[in-house]
Amino acid sequence: MKTMNIPVARTSFLEEEIAAVVETLKSGWIVQGPRVREFEEKFEAYTGSPHAIATTSCTTALHLALEALGIGAGDEVIVPAFSWVTTANVVEYQKGTVVFCDIDLATFNIDVSLIEEKITPKTRAIIPVHLFGLPADMGPIMEIAGQHNLLVIEDGACGLGSRYRGRHVGNFGSAGAFSFHPRKALTTGEGGMITTRDQDLAEKMRSLRTHGAETSDLQRHQAGRPYLLPDFPHLGYNYRMTDIQAALGSAQMDHADDTHYRRVELADRYDDFIDTIPWLVKPARPPESEHGFQAYVCLFQPKTISLDNIEDINQQRNAFMDYLQENGIATRPGTLALHTLSYYAKKYDLKPEDFPASLIASLCSITFPLFPSLTDGELEYVFSAISKYDRNRRIK
Repeated sequence: MKTMNIPVARTSFLEEEIAAVVETLKSGWIVQGPRVREFEEKFEAYTGSPHAIATTSCTTALHLALEALGIGAGDEVIVPAFSWVTTANVVEYQKGTVVFCDIDLATFNIDVSLIEEKITPKTRAIIPVHLFGLPADMGPIMEIAGQHNLLVIEDGACGLGSRYRGRHVGNFGSAGAFSFHPRKALTTGEGGMITTRDQDLAEKMRSLRTHGAETSDLQRHQAGRPYLLPDFPHLGYNYRMTDIQAALGSAQMDHADDTHYRRVELADRYDDFIDTIPWLVKPARPPESEHGFQAYVCLFQPKTISLDNIEDINQQRNAFMDYLQENGIATRPGTLALHTLSYYAKKYDLKPEDFPASLIASLCSITFPLFPSLTDGELEYVFSAISKYDRNRRIK
């Protein structure tokens, strides 16, 4: 078997996408301007959200949402313990208190049955994560939030194309945040987007991303008197996406459905194959959810995983990942058990076993290559390598 080199994710751009960037460069307007607004409008149409606000990253999108919603010092925010570090960091930026909640190992998303026991009089919000593109169980989450008068901010970093009960994620809570990092379904290099159904909140977040100004540069220029500088009613930030990035994102929005369907098609083929490998558990697909498959993440599970045997299973998983790497196939763990990171473990006096499902997910998950330009030959090469490993009975 001739060795291939297959990354976890690979970016590739169509000629019309490259042309859109070149056209923007030639236009003379490269900061936040008309292409950003065009990108936002296409995102609104695709997600069904009345308001979309482009930002520099999903991190800054989440930060703006928390700031605009008034999350501050002493406010407790419930966050899944298995996620990228951003989900918790944005609470810290606001001087809030992170309250971790364990996940459901079957979905990798927050375990809804554990949320209410985390609520105290200081709880202000929940940040559910639509991890890897699978929507969190938003029905009961919104019910709990309503009963306890809590805000919900959706971390949809992986969520483009993901729908729950027919509605695109980012449309359930007060706001949703999306990422355009190169590993995501749509990329602008770095970049993010906020969605909201609240017009007043949208206007505040648009101001906050532009230093707190009451009008943007584009609005001033379109008004015909760009030399009149605006007032700054808020203490804001420079979280503005450039028109260069937005031109790339806008062009990709024109075939967002095709990108989504290709990811699902590849995931379907993975599913059929993984069914033949007894020590890998394929991603869940609950009937009420449409998975966006930003990533294809399995659980490495040669036997029932417990805190007693997790070290051994982790070593077996790592050996499998080493084997794939030696054969040119890149993999990654799903993401992080946040409570085990030094900052959070020390600040909140947390132990790895405090959130066992998140620990298992961190040490025993594995992400396989999935991206629209993945060829049939590359996919079959991945399958062949895994099958060979299985035949050699290296799994105990």
